[in-house]
Amino acid sequence: MHPPPAPAPAETSTAWPFAALLVANVALAFGPWFVRMTEVGPVAAAFWRIALATPVLFALAAATGTAARLPVRGVAVVLALSGLLFAGDLASWHVGIHLTKLANATLFGNAATFVFPLWAFAVARAWPTRIQGVALALAAMGAALLMGRSYQLSPENLGGDLLCLVAGVLYAGYFILMARARETLAPLPALAWSSAAASGPLLVAALAAGERVIPGTWSPLILLALCGQVVGQGLMIYALGRLPALVIGLALLTQPVVAAAIGWAAYGERLGAADLVGAAMVAAALVLVRIARPRVTEVP
Repeated sequence: MHPPPAPAPAETSTAWPFAALLVANVALAFGPWFVRMTEVGPVAAAFWRIALATPVLFALAAATGTAARLPVRGVAVVLALSGLLFAGDLASWHVGIHLTKLANATLFGNAATFVFPLWAFAVARAWPTRIQGVALALAAMGAALLMGRSYQLSPENLGGDLLCLVAGVLYAGYFILMARARETLAPLPALAWSSAAASGPLLVAALAAGERVIPGTWSPLILLALCGQVVGQGLMIYALGRLPALVIGLALLTQPVVAAAIGWAAYGERLGAADLVGAAMVAAALVLVRIARPRVTEVP
């Protein structure tokens, strides 16, 4: 058994990881649209997202010199669990996407925005700095504005919102486990093995639900796999090992902003003044957390 590859050396600048993080979130924001375009069931779409992307991820890992050797037992367990959580996240989220608006689905599906940073503060036994606290408050208010107007106009979205919220909590758990895996594995092998672990449960769930699994048109599924899993999750897991949890978490809120624009353009889900103010508050929170010092005050 080969030892795991050493983690990449720390970068002197976080500019590239931060840029990768923003591109990842833009790519992931297109996911709900592609899910709606598919001809298969929502869980089946999640299966194909993973199944089509996993061979590509393993090939990219080999091409970049980080071949995805079988990880040691402890890391393998972490990756297997992360795959199960990600399967649950995608299944819940994809079903919810059909029951609510694109902006809502993306917003609630990224509940990790707050869960993941709070977990990091708890593990470090530390309080956020004043600037970090202001950024969190701005992000929370911006998220409330992004969600509030949509919900008031369409209260029937509640079921879809709740499913997406469950997905968001599972997504936070996936982040926590993948952050641990990234301590010893490069991004592509970590994502490839986690994706492989997610594919089987998703196929079983799709078949058990009686969903249509084989599509007549493959293009939306291919776009979902490449844009959502290879580009989106690939860049996200890269950034996960190089940026603080708070930056990762708040950057997730760029997804509902982009998804709201897609929903407006594709489905006439119009944006109001509250949506625009909420988007501006999210942008301000991201700027604040980007310039905030990483030092935190220890909890007594």
